[in-house]
Amino acid sequence: MSIGQRANLIEVRHSLSDEDRDAARASIERTQRHFNEFDGTMREAYDAMTAQTPVADGAGLESVTNADVEGWWIRPRAAPAHRAILFLHGGAFVLGSAWGYRGFASQVAVRAGVHTFVLDYPLAPEHPFPAAHDAVLAALRWLANGGIREVALVGDSAGGGLALAALGIDEPRTLNIASVAAFSPWVDLALTGPSFKSDATRDAVLTRPVLADAAAAYLGAVDPTDGRASPLHGIPGGRLPPIALQVGTDELLFDDARRYAASAAEQGNTVQLDIYEGLHHVFQRSTHELPGARHALDEVARFISQCWTPDA
Repeated sequence: MSIGQRANLIEVRHSLSDEDRDAARASIERTQRHFNEFDGTMREAYDAMTAQTPVADGAGLESVTNADVEGWWIRPRAAPAHRAILFLHGGAFVLGSAWGYRGFASQVAVRAGVHTFVLDYPLAPEHPFPAAHDAVLAALRWLANGGIREVALVGDSAGGGLALAALGIDEPRTLNIASVAAFSPWVDLALTGPSFKSDATRDAVLTRPVLADAAAAYLGAVDPTDGRASPLHGIPGGRLPPIALQVGTDELLFDDARRYAASAAEQGNTVQLDIYEGLHHVFQRSTHELPGARHALDEVARFISQCWTPDA
């Protein structure tokens, strides 16, 4: 592990152990077999894949459907009533559900000891931009109206982008966002990152056509650099809560995380960027077989815990 720091940015590089290398290869092969053999729609296949992350011990599950939000509460034992994590799932804006992500979210919730709400936001192309963004803001207001005094935003891939985009709204204090943690966030739907365009990138999970098609389905004719869709292009200066980003080097979105971290730090915001050598897109889901996934989730839980207001 190596640590570097410059002007509000802490960058930590985690080396790849032999155990993680073998476990990551097995995880990727299992996922590829799942999609090749699954008999159903792509959305059903994606939900079944994400649901393979086990629900953490000690987590209660509660479905929510009302006029304001839909999703699932993940409730660890003895968690405080006045704090919550809002977990935003990935799936390139066209896939994913709160049901499928309950296990992944529970791994964060139990480690952090905080009630966690996994939001079901509307998916494209049926519900194009800004439907997902607006649903996140509605969920934040719903939590605040329900007595939650502080919220940590957590998301993976497109969900990580949604979490970071929520920081651009005009009411950050009333929404009480204490921190943001994003796994492999998709922050540039214009797809301009060097790692996205480079032939040297060997991403075993995502492909360029898949991301390009998903961006088109979500955006339609909207400018891809709109900060509500691509938070890399709309970072507020010097007023954001602490941000933690995690990304693997073997990702098309590797430079999305790096560019966001550098730009946010240059504008006076505090950012921690954890880079995991040789690991794939949202490797953190593989909690059963991948030691690096468990380590990464432990680090995120520690980060979230450190960012709460002491007397809140």
